[in-house]
Amino acid sequence: MWGKFKQKFIGDKNFYKYVLYLAVPMIVQNTITSFVSFLDNIMVGQIGTEQMSGVAIVNQLMFVFNVCIFGGVSGAGIFGTQYYGKGDYEGQKYAFRFKLYSCLLIAAAAIVLFGLFDTQLISLYLNDTGSVGDITLALKYGKEYIIIMILGLIPFAVSQAYGSSVKETGQTFIPMLAGVAAVFTNLVLDYVLIFGIFGLPAMGVQGAAIATVIARFVECLIIVVWTHCHKEKNPYIINAYKGFFIPRNTLKEILKKGTPLMVNEMLWAAGMTVIVQCYAVRGLEVVAAQNISSTISNLFNTVYLQLGGCISIVVGQLLGAGKTKEARDADNKMIFFCVFSCVCIAAVMVAVGGFFPSIYNTDERIKELARHFITIAALSMPLGSFSHCAYFTLRSGGKTIVTFLFDSVYTWVLVIPFAYALSHFTALPIVPIFFLVQFTEIVKVIIGFFMVKSDAWLQNIVNDAPCA
Repeated sequence: MWGKFKQKFIGDKNFYKYVLYLAVPMIVQNTITSFVSFLDNIMVGQIGTEQMSGVAIVNQLMFVFNVCIFGGVSGAGIFGTQYYGKGDYEGQKYAFRFKLYSCLLIAAAAIVLFGLFDTQLISLYLNDTGSVGDITLALKYGKEYIIIMILGLIPFAVSQAYGSSVKETGQTFIPMLAGVAAVFTNLVLDYVLIFGIFGLPAMGVQGAAIATVIARFVECLIIVVWTHCHKEKNPYIINAYKGFFIPRNTLKEILKKGTPLMVNEMLWAAGMTVIVQCYAVRGLEVVAAQNISSTISNLFNTVYLQLGGCISIVVGQLLGAGKTKEARDADNKMIFFCVFSCVCIAAVMVAVGGFFPSIYNTDERIKELARHFITIAALSMPLGSFSHCAYFTLRSGGKTIVTFLFDSVYTWVLVIPFAYALSHFTALPIVPIFFLVQFTEIVKVIIGFFMVKSDAWLQNIVNDAPCA
């Protein structure tokens, strides 16, 4: 029995060597990013609860933008990965163009939205319950922060279009290098600008925003320059700007498969924001506590998020090469490896996560609430890991309508009404509400298990998407 289990779910040395070759740079990049975000969060938190809450709310809005950008690159990314596996660099070039156009369009829309409706958007998360903090000050600091953060949307969009295409070729080191340079730039400038070091004025939340924007430009510059200076490793970039043409058949297939995925990412991100808003009706202390909790969770979630993301690269390349049997085998082993790693990390998070809130200079009630949120997030993490793997498995084979139903429709039909009803129509404290909402993930795990097991996702989609 062990032999069959091992054969199905545990890979050999070469398998893990390749997976880790892809995953480790991505994990390092995102771990450093999350850790610097954690330090950034602490530095803003040292100024005050209102400042931390205002920045946290804006970052929640920026999260929606970031995920929309992810959706913009994901639709074409399915084709880009399979085109690369097939050896069709011309097709990958058209996928890159589509990503660039999509990302710039999303960034332009976000600039208009955040610029014109900043007060209304931030106010959605502010409820005067007479609890900890002043919501008027939180709104003020949030507006100061978002008006500067808008300047970093375009470079972020461009770097994601380039970075995702580079990763599709299996080159994950350069995006990691660009990301690491950006986060260290952000960290140093955060310290200098927030607190006013080296004779500079203390700029508070505005300093934090300026640091982030400069870091966005650093990341974009590195990855764009490297890509164009290494055309032999990125043949799709040759003549990428010689015209703006995308063949009709290719565009049609990308839109057909990619649009549900882009819409899914946008609706899912908006859904996560609505859930946070449901929690926020219980007071500013909940906003602050969840900000602390989510920052810590992001730090620990990095491994399973990046291992899950590697599924789209490994499995997508195998499907593009027509190796469906190998794709199924690799998927089994990657899902098991990802979930097993996540269980180990979740155990560490439960053991040490409660110490992190003590670092923040905020009210003791907020710290205690954050400790409860961190524990619950850790306990639900293995469920999220499997759902994440199922999502990328379905996506790698172009099952974008299915992923739309599995992800955003599930969130809006089940999770959001449940969270809204608990927060608005019951007297339950926020901790049990958070627990119940987090563990709705069990339903998604069951659905994901049967969808992956069906093998309906084992499809080569690029043979059906000619480039001319």
